[in-house]
Amino acid sequence: MKIYVDTSVFGGVFDSEFSVPSQRFFEEIETGRFILVTSAIVQAEIEPAPEPIQALFRKFIDYAQIAPIEKSALQLQQKYLEAGIVTIKSFNDALHVAIATLSECDLIVSWNFKHIVHFDKIPKYNAINVLNGYRQIGIYSPLEVIQYEDART
Repeated sequence: MKIYVDTSVFGGVFDSEFSVPSQRFFEEIETGRFILVTSAIVQAEIEPAPEPIQALFRKFIDYAQIAPIEKSALQLQQKYLEAGIVTIKSFNDALHVAIATLSECDLIVSWNFKHIVHFDKIPKYNAINVLNGYRQIGIYSPLEVIQYEDART
């Protein structure tokens, strides 16, 4: 499964609220359960982050496909903005979704509940994708994609 990971998941490893599922998610990447895709925009967002987050990102570069920011992604980002899914202040969030879509990822994994992993925004992103000839994409938090020890619960 090809999964796009935004900046929030790397930072989540060092956040007490999100640490355990974020760490588990990255462990599953290391085991090969997921194909990690990230982007030049994540790389740019992590540059000013604290060193532990930068180090984690560097560690996973070896596992990742780094998607470039292409003209088609900027065009799709603009469609999301024009549709009012997010405002110009959140243009990077729209760009994450566009890059993941154009990279043909199966899922986006994020802790951004305001602009990406939101019940009202997910169908809107997917509607714009379909209207523009792209497939729908699943959007989840790491908590929703990690395996749990006891699969019966």
